[in-house]
Amino acid sequence: MLLKRLHDEPLAQTAWLVGCQATGTALIIDPNRDVQAVMASAAAEGMRITHVTETHIHADFISGARDLARLTGATLLLSDEGGEDWRYAYREEPNVRRLKDGDAFMVGNLRFDVMHTPGHTPEHLSFVLTDTPASDQPIGVFTGDFVFVGDVGRPDLLERAAHVAHSMDDAARTLYASIRRFKTLPDWLQLWPGHGAGSACGKALGAVPSSTLGYERIVNWGLRAPSEAAFVAEVLAGQPEPPAYFAHMKRLNRDGAPRLDVLPVAPALPPFALADALESGAAVVDIRPGDSFAARHVPGTIALPYGRSFSTYAGSVIPFGTPIYLVADGARAASVPKAVRDLSIIGYERVIGVFGDDALEAWARAGRPMAHIGAVSVADAAREVERGAAVFVDVRKSSEWAEGHVAGATPVPLPELLARLTDVPRDQPVIVHCQGGGRSLTALSVLAHHGFTNVRNLTGGFSAWRTAGLPVETGAPVSAR
Repeated sequence: MLLKRLHDEPLAQTAWLVGCQATGTALIIDPNRDVQAVMASAAAEGMRITHVTETHIHADFISGARDLARLTGATLLLSDEGGEDWRYAYREEPNVRRLKDGDAFMVGNLRFDVMHTPGHTPEHLSFVLTDTPASDQPIGVFTGDFVFVGDVGRPDLLERAAHVAHSMDDAARTLYASIRRFKTLPDWLQLWPGHGAGSACGKALGAVPSSTLGYERIVNWGLRAPSEAAFVAEVLAGQPEPPAYFAHMKRLNRDGAPRLDVLPVAPALPPFALADALESGAAVVDIRPGDSFAARHVPGTIALPYGRSFSTYAGSVIPFGTPIYLVADGARAASVPKAVRDLSIIGYERVIGVFGDDALEAWARAGRPMAHIGAVSVADAAREVERGAAVFVDVRKSSEWAEGHVAGATPVPLPELLARLTDVPRDQPVIVHCQGGGRSLTALSVLAHHGFTNVRNLTGGFSAWRTAGLPVETGAPVSAR
């Protein structure tokens, strides 16, 4: 048996390649849209992809399962659980086999038993693997977004991202029942989840890539909850705000996303085209380092310095379906293909092109104004707020706010900013902050893009405020669950 973890760092998302070495055949579980990379990984191991599946309809990336099956001629195995609203629109295609709880299928000599594990989503499946030449006992289970290392899948996304009203409490109870059933499996089973630390699909995911059911019984709060009521209260508390693009992923992955056999490439664009890009209504995204953007940028551009959280922040502040242009300097030129790839994985494949340093210089030489992000120290900010000369807007997660925040600040988590622009005052100075200054820079660029003029960044963010010994309050926002 061959097991290979295919991990996508920007989304902390994992696909699994499971191969039968005796027959040279393989199953891919939960592939994302970068199907060429998956096929290359299989080829490097001498494996032929004969089966493709996914544990559930994903919310944080465009699935590559359908494209991968089409390109390789593999059988596509899809959940047929969850009710009519959560059945795949393309389930009648000729290469599709629908799976129910209790079904089993073979990939070479490897047996996969299907277990319906709803709660995170109604149709969610887990796959229990038995390496039949080695034993008649299972070796492990692919849990997708059902059980993670140190955490369990969040049951609130259907309500908070897909806007299925009043669904999270029932989903939490369903998840608890699934976990009780799951715990009847043997302790020795290895546990292979679909996400790790950094994913928005849970609140406390571990950084270790795999675990065992026995160990998770000891350390995973979700498997140790003393009662259903205690579990429901805990699993719904402190979940991070889902990025806005999540709402579109469920629909696209259920109904079938546009075919994308090869990820797009963004061509270099001439400097003079920058003005037209801004006027077109597209999102012009500056991926340069944050300090470079803060010091000097073209008005109307959005600050999204390329890094690990690029996809999540982009999906939080760029309306889904918006055409995108990138701005990169020489230091970030190598990041452009990565940024284009990461955007495509979450469904933003309309990246028209990229502008370099020369576009910024041509803009300035033409006599057009450059912009910068103003900053204020914690000491000056405290004095301004005390005398009523400015207000704070906190763009951190609700869970961060609950652990400590500036008294009187307005909580507007970054994923909610576009929908809550009216909560940010336009008639008085605004000081925006996050924990250290990264998210607030993005938030400030969004505010400036929407016509806010008197906004500044808190230098060092809330960390600097707390380090300075300035007053801090605790407690969740009034509207938080």
